[in-house]
Amino acid sequence: MFGEFLKRLTADNPEQLPDPDARLALTALLVRLAKSDGHYADVEAARIGAILQRRFNLSTSAALELRESAEQLESEAPDTVRFTRAIKDAVALEDRTQVIEVLWELALVDGDRNDEEDGMLRLVAPLLGINDRDSALARQRVLDRES
Repeated sequence: MFGEFLKRLTADNPEQLPDPDARLALTALLVRLAKSDGHYADVEAARIGAILQRRFNLSTSAALELRESAEQLESEAPDTVRFTRAIKDAVALEDRTQVIEVLWELALVDGDRNDEEDGMLRLVAPLLGINDRDSALARQRVLDRES
């Protein structure tokens, strides 16, 4: 279903994605993080929906539709390294910085930091061009908001 999209995303020199495609790719990365510990919890799916509504100003039904499409894309997407590098090449830096923050928001939603999600964020942040310090600052901003 997403063959052409993935082909464009993983091309040698991908063009910057149009907004709907960038939203889909970034949502798929959120889904991949939520699944990284082998348990895709309802609270994680709900938080993805809330993030989409807030970040993209979507209705509940539009956010649900985007999340469901992203779940399908995530299942068809290549390994995390190639997929994340493709997003880096196709999405502006300021958007990638915000992505790290919402990834932390999702990782921390259940109140349980686990090794799989931490490891995924340690892998993804530099692949998106975000250094460890900026990732840690993003995590702290999330913790400050949530407390």
